[in-house]
This record gives sequence, structure tokens and C-alpha cells, in this order.
Amino acid sequence: MIQDTRIQELNERPERDGQYVLYFMQQAVRTRFNHALELTIRRANELGVPPLVCFGLMDDYPEANERHYAFLLEGLRDVEANLKARGIKFVVRHGSPEKAALHYAKEAALVICDRGYLRHQKAWRDALADHAPCEVMEVESDVVVPVDVASDKHESAARTIRPKIHKKWDEYLQPLRPTKVKHPSLHLKVTGNIEVAHPAATLKKLKLDRSVAPTPFFTGGEDQAARLLASFTQSKLDGYAEGRNEPSADRHSYMSMYLHFGHVSPLELALHVRDQKNAPAADRDSYLEELIIRRELSMNFCNFEPRYDSYACLPNWAHKTLADHASDERPITYTLKQLEESKTQDPYWNAAQTQMVVTGFMHNYMRMYWGKKILEWTKSPKEAFERTLYLNNKYEMDGRDANSFANVAWIFGLHDRPWGRRAIFGNVRYMNAAGLERKFDIQKYVEQIHDVAKEHSRKETPK
Repeated sequence: MIQDTRIQELNERPERDGQYVLYFMQQAVRTRFNHALELTIRRANELGVPPLVCFGLMDDYPEANERHYAFLLEGLRDVEANLKARGIKFVVRHGSPEKAALHYAKEAALVICDRGYLRHQKAWRDALADHAPCEVMEVESDVVVPVDVASDKHESAARTIRPKIHKKWDEYLQPLRPTKVKHPSLHLKVTGNIEVAHPAATLKKLKLDRSVAPTPFFTGGEDQAARLLASFTQSKLDGYAEGRNEPSADRHSYMSMYLHFGHVSPLELALHVRDQKNAPAADRDSYLEELIIRRELSMNFCNFEPRYDSYACLPNWAHKTLADHASDERPITYTLKQLEESKTQDPYWNAAQTQMVVTGFMHNYMRMYWGKKILEWTKSPKEAFERTLYLNNKYEMDGRDANSFANVAWIFGLHDRPWGRRAIFGNVRYMNAAGLERKFDIQKYVEQIHDVAKEHSRKETPK
């Protein structure tokens, strides 16, 4: 089902005679549960022309490096193969995404694109809508409840957006059936200039930031996402509510990176988890809270707060209390290099940083602790914010995402409330090592990460 409220007209030009209906794929890099793709096929069927899918691949996506590009290319490989199986041609063009879309729009009857919430994503779609010679439509497929339907303002916390989403989500928790392609496009004499069938070979040809190597721990693409999802619901969902915060328990679904790259649909995840009746309701509800309420709060944040990646985005109370304590003595401080290399006196923090650098993933509870300690160990809260965002975006597979921007800002008070006052933090929530030791088997986590890093080092060392 594609609700009308998922669809927005981006310009006032009409559809026209054309060779195909073009889908400009950029955020939803998948063929399953993709509302923009299914609408493209439906409109193409109605107009009696084939559907065509394009992707613009740039070398300098903001803050992305070789690790991120490797994962993306694996996803594009899946898209190409899975579209071909449906009779749809997929073309990838080198360069700025909106220019790639405009190149193919020249012969299009109309253009459909998916939706992104970051400023550069919005700018690409605005440029496409301004310059395309035909109608351009945007289709929401990255959240369960469209952001503009859930709220028309910046929500201050999960507690304020939760009832608004709950009020609407039954309307949107509806399956999306694949549409049969009546007019295949594989015969079209339309070409791209980047091959994605062999991601590793393509990766070598791009002019990228090579400072962070691809992770050997995760493979990108919708096919791998489906395998991980099946494994999670079969063996990890039962007990998720109680176990998800235990760093050593491996209760992760690992879906955050696949959501970030658009390799899996949040709607598909939600329906799949909701329908696992063998798992306790508390576990299913806990997962849906994180997937829908918390994640879509971050989309709301980036959509309504233009300064989402800046210290200026914090609420007024957080700014004031952090400013009041900015001159407090820090018992210990570290350089950015020391942090990046996991060279602190805190073995728990070092383990979390190492997990992120080596694998591209950090346990969610440890990420909260990790960020709080950076605030404690840095000379100013603004510099701490910038360091936290820099490290997160550089190494995390799900960095540079609306969810990541909101999570980093949460460290400094966003979507939270004032707590008891203390040095350095003021009224911003505080976390310490004693809390980890009291709640979790934190030493087991440290040992696990040590083993992972040791094994990774062994494989990386030339013989």
C-alpha cells in the first residue's frame, strides 16, 4: 500500500511523453519495500512505458570514506541484480547525484525520487525539481509514519512524539506488495558509466578518502540485511527488551547500518518483528520503540532543525548549563589522537572505541557512555561535541545519519531533561564506569573486543 501522504509534488510541471518513468534512487537503495520504486512501476504501467532506475555516485559524499563506499557498492550490486530479475534496467552515473538524475530526466515522462532529510539530500532534490523538464514527485520510504504526518514542528523528546506516531502508525503499518512490470526496460539503450557488479574493483577506481579501510565484519546489501533480520528474529528477539543493553550479550539486530544505507525498509522490519508471535510482546514492543519512535524522532530533528550537525542545535537549557560549567577543571584531558587510538586510562571506553574503529559498529549503550566521557575529557563542551561527531561519522557504518546526529546531540542534552547538577556536566545527564560495573558484565565485553581486535590484527598483518 502506498498512502497518498507519502507522496509530494516537488514542482508544477506536468508529465509528458517520454521513453520511460525515471526513479532517481538515492536514499532507499533496495528493491524490496521501496514505495518510490513501486510507484515508479505503477506509473510506468499506466503510461505504457518502461521504468528506469538511476543512481548518482559521487567521490566526495560528505564525510564518507572507503569503509562507507564499500558497503554502499555492495548494496548497489544487489539492486542491479534484483532489478534485472524484475525486468528493470539500473544505471549508475559518476558525479553529483542531482546531475546524474537530470541527465536521465531529459528523456523521462516523469521523475520519481525517494526522500532524505539531510541538507545536501534536500538540495539535490530541490535542484532536480527546479531543472527537470517534467514532473518530479518525492515518495517517503525511509520511515514508517511520514515525518510531516507525525508532526509539524520540532519535537522536544520521545515522550512528545510517541503519542502522535502511535495515533497514526496502524494506518502506515501496511504491507507493500511488489508490482508486476508490464513493460520491461532491459532493452533500453541507456547507459551508465560505473559498473557495480564487482564492488571491490569499482571501489579501487573511485577517488576516495582511504583513511578508513572497509570493514571485514559486515557486508552491505538488501540480501545480507534479509539474512541478518531472519537470524535476529529466530535467535535474538526473545529476551531483547532485557538483554539489549548488555554490551557482551550480542542482542543486536545490526540493522542500523542497513537502515542508514537504505538497504532495508523500516516498514519491513516493523512488520516482520510485530508478526513474530512466538516472541514475548515486551521484546517486540521494545524493538519497535527503538525502530519507530526513537529513530523517527531523529528524522523530525533533522527535518526541522537546520543546525542538526552543530553545537548550536542543543536546547537552551543545555547550552546554559554547559556554559556555566565550561571552565570547570577537568581532572584529565586527552588529545583527539589519543582518543582515536583508544589510549585513555579507561579500559571500557577504550574497548568501545576499538570496537568502532575495527568493526564499524559500537554497542548502543556503550556509545552513550563513550560520548559522555568525551564531554568529560575535553576542554570545552563545543569541542567535545565536534570530536564526538567527527569520530562517530568517520568510523561508524551508520554515521552521517539523522539518527547519528540526534544521538550525538543527545549526549549533550538534546531530547533529554535536566538532571542533578555536577561539575563539567552541569544539569546534563552523567554516566560513569561504576554504572557499567554495577549493571553489566563489562569485563566480558572488554575481553570480547580484545579478542576481536587481536584476530583482526592477525588477519591484517602480512605474512
